[in-house]
Amino acid sequence: MYSEDFERGRPQERGSEDVYSKPVRAGKRTYFFDVKSTKGNNDFYLTITESKRRQEHDGTFTYDKHKIFLYKEDFEKFQEGLQDAVRYIMHDLLHDAPIRQYPSREEGSEEEEF
Repeated sequence: MYSEDFERGRPQERGSEDVYSKPVRAGKRTYFFDVKSTKGNNDFYLTITESKRRQEHDGTFTYDKHKIFLYKEDFEKFQEGLQDAVRYIMHDLLHDAPIRQYPSREEGSEEEEF
């Protein structure tokens, strides 16, 4: 569970237990890949959370979050779909140009990431 969830009193998914977490910081966004076990620890699933920090008018910060639950029976098809979509962008749209040559959407932003 993330600190801002705890502070706001939002409980974690019922009956789930964190097994592994991998945060990936990317510009203004952070992606969390969290492996969780089901109640009874007899099965596992993955949650992918996009968290984007946003400054409110009063100067405080909030986090916009979007979450995907991915179950083991969908892993292979999800991975294939993601690989196909990325391959299409890289080869067909960007014509195999190095990805680093393209500016980030957040480039030039002074906002701290998390």
